[in-house]
Amino acid sequence: MVRLSNVVLLLSAASESLAFSSIPTATRLLGTQLAANMAPLDQELESWASSTGYGQIDKAIPAGSSGWASFRKVTVTNPPESDGKPVSFFVKSSSRSAEEMFHGEALGLQAMYECSQGEDSLRIPKVYHYGDFSEGKGSLIVMEYLNLAGRSDDRALGKAMAKMHLAPATEEAGNPDKAFGFPVDNTIGGTPQPNPWTKPNSGTQEWIEFFRDHRIGHQLDLAGDAYCSNLWEKDIAPRLHLLFEDLQGEKEIKPSLLHGDLWSGNIGSADGKPSIFDPAVYFGHHEAEWGMSWCAGFTQTFWDGYNAIIPRDEGFLERKPLYDCYHQLNHYNLFGGGYISSARGHLESLKKKLDAKEKAK
Repeated sequence: MVRLSNVVLLLSAASESLAFSSIPTATRLLGTQLAANMAPLDQELESWASSTGYGQIDKAIPAGSSGWASFRKVTVTNPPESDGKPVSFFVKSSSRSAEEMFHGEALGLQAMYECSQGEDSLRIPKVYHYGDFSEGKGSLIVMEYLNLAGRSDDRALGKAMAKMHLAPATEEAGNPDKAFGFPVDNTIGGTPQPNPWTKPNSGTQEWIEFFRDHRIGHQLDLAGDAYCSNLWEKDIAPRLHLLFEDLQGEKEIKPSLLHGDLWSGNIGSADGKPSIFDPAVYFGHHEAEWGMSWCAGFTQTFWDGYNAIIPRDEGFLERKPLYDCYHQLNHYNLFGGGYISSARGHLESLKKKLDAKEKAK
């Protein structure tokens, strides 16, 4: 944003020369001086707004920062509209590259936006732009600014989550082959999350292999806990298919877009609709979404809304320790402490369930 006081000073300093030059030349001189005084981010935003037909930057208000990025609320003189209202923008900037910082976030938000269209859907911000600065070091992402508020209607949240999970895997959502995975690897918290694609038109078997290798197996490699690794590799992973026997044939698992890190701190509302944010997006089994439900505070009203659209499958409770274990292991890898005990408990529970299933055969 160009401050009025800066404009006044520059006009004053240039007044003598302006008296002996034409107005167009003076205007060009002033523009050159102002541009030279702009920070790289300001220049990038001005260039982007102009090239997209949104006019000029009207206001840029600081909106906080994290350890890796700074935030701004930005308005322009010729904004686009959403639901008949002018759009403001939320801008994140970083000194690191867009590939490193914003590529995964942009694709994740774009996928969630595409899978949350229509009535009774989640309110997801639209991504307008992301990339590296054209000059200088740094990058940015520009998305729709949402007036976020606290969590509101749990039934509406449940229904909206179900609608996102049922949205078809499409090219617009980043998954034309209907596979499990995601176009890029991303992070869950600060932990790398690998998302290699499975084969096209994947089903239950491909999901089992994906979750075995790229979720639990990956977290166990990071954790380095011998007891958990041995329990998983010898007693659980070879028999994992037994937990999915109810999901064959007509009930074959199909890829659903998942938020991936859904807990109470990532749930709110915007414009009267439920909203979720700070995702770790990928395509997976919809039940895997609930691996963080132990700290999400989902009420019975939430589950009523969700299960009215996606009924609970027979083996849901048997598989829940598997999906909880992924997040308990991730918390151990992030924070240490007692989370490893919780992960061990989930693995031991899975072993008992599998032992009982084999005994019953």
